[in-house]
Amino acid sequence: MRPSTVLAVLAELAPAGGDRVLDVTRGGQALAWLDDAERTRRRKEIDRLAALDALHRDERLLRRGWGFLAGRAEVDGKARKIRVPLLSQPVRLERGLTGYRVVPAGDVEVTPLVTDRDLAAALESAPGLAAPGWLEATGSKAWLRSAAAATGLTVDALVDDARRLPADRVVLVARAALYVARDVFGGGLQDSLRSWTGRDLDGTALAAIYDSAAPDQPDDAPVLSPLPLTAAQAEVVTRARTAPITVVSGPPGNGKSHTVVAAALEVVHRGGSVLVATQSPHAAEVLAALLARFPGPTPVLFGDAGRRESLAAELTAGAERGPSERDLRADVTAVDQKHDFVRRTRTRIADALDQESRAAELPHWEPRLAALAAEVPGAFADDFDPARLGRRGLAGWWARRRLRVRRGVPGERVTEAIAAATAQRAAARLAATGGTDLAPHWLALHAAEEDLATAVGTAMRHAARSEKRWDRDARRGAAALAAALRAGRNRRRELLAQLDAPPLVRALPLWIGTVADVEDLLPASPGMFDLVVIDEASHVDQVRAAPVLARARRALIVGDPRQLRFVSFVSDVDVAEVLDRHGADERLDVRRVSAYDLAAGAAPATWLTEHHRSAPHLIGFSAHRFYGDRIEVMTRTPAAEATDAIDVVRAPSASRAGEVGAVLEVVRGLVAEGRRGIGVISPFRAQAEALEAALVAAYSVEQIEELGLRVGTVHGFQGSEAEVVVVSLGLLPTDPAGRRRFVADPHLFNVMITRARRRIVVVTTLAAADGLIGDYFDYAAKPLSPPDSAGRDGGWGGELAAELERLEVEVRAGYRVGPWTVDLCIGSGAEPVGVFCGPHPDGAEAHLARQRALHRAGWRLLDAFASRWAGDPRRAALELAAAQRPAGMPSSG
Repeated sequence: MRPSTVLAVLAELAPAGGDRVLDVTRGGQALAWLDDAERTRRRKEIDRLAALDALHRDERLLRRGWGFLAGRAEVDGKARKIRVPLLSQPVRLERGLTGYRVVPAGDVEVTPLVTDRDLAAALESAPGLAAPGWLEATGSKAWLRSAAAATGLTVDALVDDARRLPADRVVLVARAALYVARDVFGGGLQDSLRSWTGRDLDGTALAAIYDSAAPDQPDDAPVLSPLPLTAAQAEVVTRARTAPITVVSGPPGNGKSHTVVAAALEVVHRGGSVLVATQSPHAAEVLAALLARFPGPTPVLFGDAGRRESLAAELTAGAERGPSERDLRADVTAVDQKHDFVRRTRTRIADALDQESRAAELPHWEPRLAALAAEVPGAFADDFDPARLGRRGLAGWWARRRLRVRRGVPGERVTEAIAAATAQRAAARLAATGGTDLAPHWLALHAAEEDLATAVGTAMRHAARSEKRWDRDARRGAAALAAALRAGRNRRRELLAQLDAPPLVRALPLWIGTVADVEDLLPASPGMFDLVVIDEASHVDQVRAAPVLARARRALIVGDPRQLRFVSFVSDVDVAEVLDRHGADERLDVRRVSAYDLAAGAAPATWLTEHHRSAPHLIGFSAHRFYGDRIEVMTRTPAAEATDAIDVVRAPSASRAGEVGAVLEVVRGLVAEGRRGIGVISPFRAQAEALEAALVAAYSVEQIEELGLRVGTVHGFQGSEAEVVVVSLGLLPTDPAGRRRFVADPHLFNVMITRARRRIVVVTTLAAADGLIGDYFDYAAKPLSPPDSAGRDGGWGGELAAELERLEVEVRAGYRVGPWTVDLCIGSGAEPVGVFCGPHPDGAEAHLARQRALHRAGWRLLDAFASRWAGDPRRAALELAAAQRPAGMPSSG
């Protein structure tokens, strides 16, 4: 489908605009009037708002408003309560000794009731707007009257007293107040999508995802990153270099955000630009914080984000003269040298492992050594090197002459002789050198890899600030961007649209914002960025994804179709009628096809298998039920797998209030245990709000902050995590089947049970349940079943395990960790100790990959090859038993 057709269909199916909010106190959240808009003393209603702010720290729940329209008026033929600010801003409450400081956490914005964007921009550009003392400043009352008139509501008078608000008319209260804002939705996209239809979108990610994209030319250069990457993550980074559409998927805790950061940093380092679009402001800030941990460009958070002011200040201060081309070449040289050292170190280890593997073959050849030496004596010469046979190998007469092959000996016997001689020489070398001890080589390799990551990071940081990027046009664009970032939301939209995009994204190549902010604020410039990342794309519909995709040449789509999906309010009838009229296919079914679904139909998805977040017991049910056992759990250790991390607590009374009380008791118990980072969630909004009220009543602001308490719905927690999660199911035995089906929805249930890192407590009034809920209760009641192990073999590994057991060392043979097998897992402490009794059966590269993965997972790894102890398992066991004991612990002997 052509982009013009796609956009026309999406425009017809897009919402026309958001509902007008006329009462910000809906739901019983009263206004808290302020005497000083910047500070407020502690009082009951302010403490309550501060507690709510702390409980919802991942959201921007609090707003400060200036100039409230208040009263009642007839709107669209109905009498409506009016409580709406003319000017508002997301804020936080920062505790002080005697009160709170009101801290800005986002944009100052004129009420959406002013529908004329030009007028809204003009109002937002008023000098000193929302500055300290603004309401008392000259001209503020005139501004309030102008803004009130622009809303279209009839205002009777301007007053200062908010104690007695009329019930038969609307007044303008020239005061500031705090209030709670929930479920803030963006406006409609119909007009915006229609405006894109006339632009040339060939070569953009939008065209690629709906139409057949030209095949890319793969760039298979090694991935060098300051972040540690698995093979699958490195594959994503490689594909994102050139592929029009790259898709990455995986369960919670499998490193999707880690992969996004690695891909973004590399694209920027190669001279490109990246736009990261998230579903929520919190997700944008999480990715920005993750990016800040690694060297590279300063990300531009262009939407509703509190960090924007610091970036504006940095840009206004000006950029120093950046690294020159000579400096960048020096960085490249340093990276090449570090990379070469890593390769040489890996080669030394691989050669040692290869020698061990060849020596291990000697017992197989020993019965035939004499005969083979007689038939092919040259193969057993001390100076023979198979590599010197040349390209033709054994095919030429010269090779047979050099090997002194006896007449009539077939080629396969010559090959066997070379293999037997190689095994004999390897065994002799090991005997002469005292066997293989790789410990110093592993230390050198880990240090070399860290040095390489540091060098790559340094090169990325310098390249992002180089003279080449920061030329005169780029500096001018950065100054203009600083002015735009300080402007109000509507004015910023105008200023950003006027910026010259190429030099700006060259100097500032990494931008982060929400999907809604992309279309609301960024210039409508096709292919403005080299790569766009859409995070949690299963939660993003096509209507909002299309303008994002149009702004880049390539796309990296990240999502998990087994988590919560977007909600559409378009009817099936409307979808069918529009698709039929435009001749469009089912891919544009905006009710059922998410941005992720669309991308997965256009390009192969890379599945991230390794799970790094939760204790094995916590992820086990989800791994089996929702992901078909395709998750490789890297958190598995003997201590972790023995931990029962799921509790089901029955509320004493079969009522929702009784369940809330039971949750409070659970939280008190967790607090008494010293737990911190506690999330309390429920599938139902009403139950979440009841829990919120109970926690606010039970804990002070200081306690909520100290304990890291959070509360919300399952939908609100998607993308978040907590050390401990308390789930209030909100189900009664007498509830209708539909309410249970809502909780048992696989997408919701999967998100609900995968938010915890260490422990989950499910509180319910149900004595029993069937279906998905019942299966989870049964799973929680049983100890975690360990995965099948490879078991103990009868060779060197088995002998070593037997000797360790005689020394009273706990031993597990063939211990599985994710996709890897540890030959012997020894000891019972919290720190896992793994022992490798020989090279990995799949070769040196597999052995190196296993070592790297387990080292990063926190394992202490020891090599115990038989050659080091001349095949004496008793000596080896004594050394291993001493090595696995923590420092200072006496031996048992």
